[in-house]
Amino acid sequence: MDGILQQFARVAADPLTYARDWKARTGRRVIGLFPMHFPGELAHAAGALPVILQQDDVPITVGQSQVFSFYCGYNRSIIDQALRGEFAVLDAILFGDHCVQLLGTADVIRAEVPGLPILFNQLCSVLDADWAMTQTQGTFTQLWRELEALTGAPLPPDAVRDSIRAFNRNRALIRQLYDLRRAGKVVLTGRQMQMVVKSSMVMDKAEHTTLLEQLLATIDQSGVRGNPVRVFLSGHLCHAPRPEVLDLVEDCGGLVVDDDLYHGFRFIHADVAETGDPVEALSHWYIDRNHKVPCPTRAIKGMDWEDYLLKAVDRSGAQGLVVLMAKFCEPHMYFYPEIKEAFDRHGIPHLLIETEHEEMPLEALKTRVETFIEIARRKAAA
Repeated sequence: MDGILQQFARVAADPLTYARDWKARTGRRVIGLFPMHFPGELAHAAGALPVILQQDDVPITVGQSQVFSFYCGYNRSIIDQALRGEFAVLDAILFGDHCVQLLGTADVIRAEVPGLPILFNQLCSVLDADWAMTQTQGTFTQLWRELEALTGAPLPPDAVRDSIRAFNRNRALIRQLYDLRRAGKVVLTGRQMQMVVKSSMVMDKAEHTTLLEQLLATIDQSGVRGNPVRVFLSGHLCHAPRPEVLDLVEDCGGLVVDDDLYHGFRFIHADVAETGDPVEALSHWYIDRNHKVPCPTRAIKGMDWEDYLLKAVDRSGAQGLVVLMAKFCEPHMYFYPEIKEAFDRHGIPHLLIETEHEEMPLEALKTRVETFIEIARRKAAA
């Protein structure tokens, strides 16, 4: 079990090195994907390795002059990596459109790395609009054709269905870990769970799935010991929160039992239909996703993030909510007041932690986390 988790941690810590090694070993393409809504299945079916581009820990230097200082750490880091030449391993980047900052990042990379193909696709953001399904099918069809042009070969529908099955299997195994974790049968720390999901965003799906099967066969199911405060993590829509912050929550007496992080349950919560027209299946996967885990960059009437969170916290048995908000993340900033109001109204302890790409003052944060854990513990006891 520990050895498998260490393999996941190594890939998660250095995803581009894994991509370089994979490309050298296979001679196949690597396609970078931006979070959060585009399916990697199409790139996988085209014979490429789809890699969701990750923020790195390197201080932002050469990229600083190309981007506004009020861009979030993820976008500034991606621009900096591009200008440092880190993306030389990529044969293309698939950009989405769910954030104004991402649009600026795409423009910078186009201008500064002109030899790197940019596949830019705009998805409908109002998911219950009359035109949403038609527009989504058109967008995925356009992406299909762009991938065929990039590879110079047709992309057979059966190959896409095979990739969908491979991705669904991988997601299902990770959801098993989540089920065991919520039930208190296994103890996977917030850091460990993040490494499982983050490595899935990078590794060859067959390789990652094999390791997951081995992990589930060997994982210790003796259950949780002691009486930690059960915590639900929410937020961080595009990039992984610093592992040190996750460690701090648990070092202070918490136990992370569930989340809706992108580098968490949000990434693996929904499968794609394995039969029928693949474009239609992928479109339904996209259109229906807000009914399962709402995203603040997408809209459906009557579906609010705070309502989902209240139900998810109750379902997980969590005793408090920790909201991890990346600094300058506008979609999250707009929604947080409604989340805060809803949890205050229901008397559920919650804590907002604003995270940054740069170094965070963990000692000061520790006092706030300790206070939150004590409040949640006393509330549960009462």
